[in-house]
Amino acid sequence: MEQTFRIESDLLGERQISNAHLYGVQTLRGIENFQISKFLLSDYPLFIQGLAQTKAAAAEANHRLGRLTDAQYQGIVQACREILDGQWHSDFPVDMIQGGAGTTTNMNANEVICNRALQIMGHKAGEFQYLSPNDHVNGSQSTNDAYPTAIHLGLYATHQLLKKHLQQLIDSLRAKSEQMKHVLKMGRTQLQDAVPMTLGQTFGGFASILEHELHHLDYAAEQFLTVNMGATAIGTGICAEPEYAGYCIEAMRSITGWDIKLADDLVGATSDTSEMIGYSSAMKRLAVKVNKICNDIRLISSGPRCGLGEISIPAKQPGSSIMPGKVNPVIPEVMSQVCYKVMGNDLCVTMAGDAAQMELNAMEPVMAQCCFESAELLMNGFDTLRIHCIDGIEPNEEICTNYIKNSVGIVTALNPIIGYKHSTKIAKEAMETGRGVYDLVLEHGILTKEELDTILSPENMIRPVRLDIQPKG
Repeated sequence: MEQTFRIESDLLGERQISNAHLYGVQTLRGIENFQISKFLLSDYPLFIQGLAQTKAAAAEANHRLGRLTDAQYQGIVQACREILDGQWHSDFPVDMIQGGAGTTTNMNANEVICNRALQIMGHKAGEFQYLSPNDHVNGSQSTNDAYPTAIHLGLYATHQLLKKHLQQLIDSLRAKSEQMKHVLKMGRTQLQDAVPMTLGQTFGGFASILEHELHHLDYAAEQFLTVNMGATAIGTGICAEPEYAGYCIEAMRSITGWDIKLADDLVGATSDTSEMIGYSSAMKRLAVKVNKICNDIRLISSGPRCGLGEISIPAKQPGSSIMPGKVNPVIPEVMSQVCYKVMGNDLCVTMAGDAAQMELNAMEPVMAQCCFESAELLMNGFDTLRIHCIDGIEPNEEICTNYIKNSVGIVTALNPIIGYKHSTKIAKEAMETGRGVYDLVLEHGILTKEELDTILSPENMIRPVRLDIQPKG
């Protein structure tokens, strides 16, 4: 099929644009100028959704103010709906990391929406005398309010998905906790024997520390619902009518179904990127906890013959090109690497957030890329960890039992009954002789066998109890 072209122009001159594309001249310049990463806007559909929601809300406000004709308004809204339905996303090919504080991304949206709306109106792409990407689609806006608002909407939608994936991982850990609630094992502090607990308590602890992060993520994400639409260039609202911001927020609430609010001070809000800083920090905090869980799983599954071996994790692939029979904990390992990437992204977001100057932060593009990437990595990582590791973990009960029987750590359970001095003496003798704590307590006549069995019963070692037992020695 013969390819046809149209001519579009901007401040820098005319360019030839293929009619196979809805984007225009400023998008083309962005493609040429910012060949930086492999992170393209088209890879982040929820960000594109945020752009469409923002432009649709602006069109609603401008139509109410008489700044758009019925035909122009209907064309813009229909184009936005199609984008929300997943159409035309390939026409958003710009690099997420770009100069210009997001102008290329904003114009990419303006051009695609405008050219598609023109087609809907019965015109050809590029016939901007009927509808303009700047005067109409971008009417009453600047990149400096439309772009961060779209980021907020996109990240809030991303947050809803991230929570679902995290909850599925938590549910998996809870199920594993219930399955292993009867399996007694040694707890450890500083990698040394501590006191007994159950594998169920271990995995229940994993679940609970992640549950806490749901609340922190929610709090951070709520900040995205405050936007600066109506700020235009620097927060003064130049080029917008007095009623515009209120109309736009009202339309945005209707379009999204979310409780979106207008920032109290648009000048301050336009240069402030603390919402992304806060959410990135919440994801980093979550990543730290997930990495701790992965480290623990790798430790307690180590072996199979010469490690701790208290649990077995699913074997997913051969572990060595030279050592036959070796199987590595590849799933916890890859999840840890995801966590490190999230931590690194958070540093980038922090540094970029610190770069705000005067009335704008020009580094918002890399902050947005990092936040969207971190969320996507975590979602993929959570699913991988859950499906390929957590769900298939099995306890090695005999190994766990033998560790407890041979551990000096159980003497701690005797401490409230026989006192610290007796406990220290027994522990020292056990370590010097290699004998068991149980036998030494009986040999020294400190407790009877019945009393000792009561103290060291599993149900009395894994929770606070009151025992009315007096030592003999």
